[in-house]
Amino acid sequence: MFYEPGDVRIEDVPEPVPGRGEVLVRIGSALTCGTDVKTFKRGHPTLIKEVPSPFGHEFGGTIEAVGEGVKDWRPGTRVVAANSAPCNRCYYCKVGDQSMCENLSFLNGAFAEYIAVPARIVEQNLYEIPEGVEYSRAALLEPLACAVHGIVRTPVAMGDTVAVIGAGQIGLMFVRLATERGARVVCVDKSSDRLAVARELGAEETVEVAEGVDAIEAVRGWSSEGRGADRVIEAVGQPELWEQALQMVRKGGDVTLFGGAPSGTTFEVDTELLHYSQITIRGIFHHTPYTVQVAFELLRSGRVDPEPFISGVRPLEDVVEALEQHGRQEGIKYEICPPDGGPS
Repeated sequence: MFYEPGDVRIEDVPEPVPGRGEVLVRIGSALTCGTDVKTFKRGHPTLIKEVPSPFGHEFGGTIEAVGEGVKDWRPGTRVVAANSAPCNRCYYCKVGDQSMCENLSFLNGAFAEYIAVPARIVEQNLYEIPEGVEYSRAALLEPLACAVHGIVRTPVAMGDTVAVIGAGQIGLMFVRLATERGARVVCVDKSSDRLAVARELGAEETVEVAEGVDAIEAVRGWSSEGRGADRVIEAVGQPELWEQALQMVRKGGDVTLFGGAPSGTTFEVDTELLHYSQITIRGIFHHTPYTVQVAFELLRSGRVDPEPFISGVRPLEDVVEALEQHGRQEGIKYEICPPDGGPS
């Protein structure tokens, strides 16, 4: 249960009862996420609006019970769900910006033994886990859907040079997806271990940020004729890196800002650079039912291999330690197991 930044507690609570249209899922495993780490450190204005709140949002498990009116799902089915679903009625949904939905139905509570999945998510973003796929691997669905959303909105074409800033889970997913599109990828990060994973996932070049290393110069130097990358994707969430991204991109190129920076922060844009170099800047948030579907197919088909993303396994009672390790960039993300090991 999340009480406030830095205060997450293990508590005994009543087992959820699925309401109309809902399904009750017995957690097989859950995963730590960069968003969980940020929430643990500073809270989250969108995902957690009331406290205390159940915590965690990436999971796979087995349906234990179904609520009234549920017809397409039955107990015993292995499932994975995204952590939200749009209303499909508000202005933003009607114009095709479902990630901007004014009434997103969010789901928290994956760090637990059971979780009740809201009806709207059951209708739009619940999937049966394919045979032979482990719960923890299926649980990558939600973050992968976010990265798919970013790639769908970024015009990455075959042969493009793409610079990805950050080799956390989302940055690594961008590396894989950009490679899947036929791009040449360079990844920038402070961690040599994470950059090794980036190379495993298809990065042709990596830049380890250390004292005396100019990441902007390194990326531009690697690009064709020093022009800069065709597309730059920031997946860390630091304003100073947003500014660096604008220095890495070529004239006429695109900068996608995915990493969520702290509330109230700003960054500076050189107006001459932006205007005369015709740079396109876009922000990307969350996912849509379409990108969840695409992410599920990428996992089901094996085109995105889940193995490199999971660095270790921790019991539920050690979730805070796992979040702290994640935050220190020790590994990519951690699998959290319920006390009894979850459903077989």
